Amino acid sequence: MNSSDSHSTPRILVVEDELGMREILEMMLQRIGYNVELASNGRKALEMLAAQRFDLLLCDIRLGDLTGLEVLKNAKAKDPDTVVIMISAYATTETAVEAMNLGAYDYVPKPFNLEELQETLRKALDLKTLEKEKQRLDDELQKTLHFGCIVGNSPQMMHVYKLIRQAAPTRTNILITGESGTGKELIARAIHAESDRAAQPFVVINCGGIPETLMESELFGHKKGSFTGATQDKKGLFAVADKGTLFLDEVGEITPQIQVKLLRAIQERVFRPLGSNEDLAVDLRIICATNKNLEAEVIAGRFREDLFYRLNVIEIRIPPLRERKNDLRLLAQHFLEKYSRQMNKQITKFSSYVIDLLQRYDFPGNIRELENLIERSVALSTTNIILPDSLALSVHKNRWIEGVGKKRFDLDEVSKGVDLDHILEQIEQAYIHRALECSSGNTTKAAELLGVTVRSLRHRISKFDNR
Repeated sequence: MNSSDSHSTPRILVVEDELGMREILEMMLQRIGYNVELASNGRKALEMLAAQRFDLLLCDIRLGDLTGLEVLKNAKAKDPDTVVIMISAYATTETAVEAMNLGAYDYVPKPFNLEELQETLRKALDLKTLEKEKQRLDDELQKTLHFGCIVGNSPQMMHVYKLIRQAAPTRTNILITGESGTGKELIARAIHAESDRAAQPFVVINCGGIPETLMESELFGHKKGSFTGATQDKKGLFAVADKGTLFLDEVGEITPQIQVKLLRAIQERVFRPLGSNEDLAVDLRIICATNKNLEAEVIAGRFREDLFYRLNVIEIRIPPLRERKNDLRLLAQHFLEKYSRQMNKQITKFSSYVIDLLQRYDFPGNIRELENLIERSVALSTTNIILPDSLALSVHKNRWIEGVGKKRFDLDEVSKGVDLDHILEQIEQAYIHRALECSSGNTTKAAELLGVTVRSLRHRISKFDNR
């Protein structure tokens, strides 16, 4: 690809104190189709770099006032993406190494061949274009892997992201459903962050963690003296969340008596604090979450039907982790990086055996269970890789899938030629895999089953993972 074919013509700053060389470089670069600016010394170059942005800097090492290396450092400090090519008639290995260490793309000695210099410029600018495209693709990929603090790019989560984007700009009430540990509060926070209320309060109340006798006061507040112990006025969470979002977590736990008052507050956007004679109006968005089947609760008479329909205008169902196993590796890596930073450890990856064990586990506690598991593994790990013995899945309910290590080897294939080392590796891996399965990931027990030392087993596991 020719650089001049890009969407915008590259801008090049030539810094050269010799007039004749400046003019030659200017004519050559303009003929190719670049936009060219000239600086006859280092100070002029610094002024131009401060005022303008350049795609490429072609700079002589020896200038009248400053050195080219000083110009290089300044250019990189202002814009690390600026491509810099140094030129000099006095090239030394030390200077070239220093220039490259400071971020120069290349170092061209004088006298140089104009065609070779053109090719160097073209490659440098093409590389910059490719890096920009890579960064754009990486940014796009991150958008599909992460939605705010939510991690996942499975089809199920992409559907959730779509619903978040569609629902966030509206004022509509939203019901988030899903099992415990699936991240319902993260979804609620993402909706708030994407809405026009993002700069306003996001207020959370766990309806299952507050006694019925206190729930009304928590939601709507109270006046001093309204009940025993009410020694001063208290602002309820409806008032605190005014102009923002109120998130009612585990809304299915609210008692019928409170449901009646909550229905009025949601319908009319007004409420009355305990002990008050006046209604207060609020402008807020209601998001609720539950791990219960509220329709079943309505049928059983434990949840008001009219309140259910008020809350369930838009439903967003969060799939359990067992239904989005494609996201497991991403989630595990996310938590690994998080807790490695927190514990100041240099743990960078998982053993492939660990990933396989995780994939074979149902995770009844969903993402919360996975996060706790990874946090524990990072805390216990003594290496820069998470091995099965630090995973300790044995403390959970194990739900393994049979079938590992059942590959058959056809001895008749020897007549056609085989790769014996590869076959022996496959056999070794299958036995290690099966031993780890039988021992629920405990390396010490697996080593006993295989008749090898724990150190030997760890070495074999690391050997396979590093290939």
